[in-house]
Amino acid sequence: MGELVRVIAQALVDNPEQVEVKEIEGSQSVIIELKVSADDMGKVIGKQGRIAKALRTVVKAAATKENKRVVVEIIQ
Repeated sequence: MGELVRVIAQALVDNPEQVEVKEIEGSQSVIIELKVSADDMGKVIGKQGRIAKALRTVVKAAATKENKRVVVEIIQ
């Protein structure tokens, strides 16, 4: 899951080398923390959070195969 988030985020931002993804795995759920540079924050979130919502939807769909709950957090 973390690698999927990393690939999508790197495609969206101007500084792909500053994309950091941290995956915290529990028994039933996975928390994915996405950190990008301050300049790219708007590109990852999008207008009214549309890109962030789409990113979460894609990751959630991928996680259904593994029967896990995924939370994607975008950290400043």
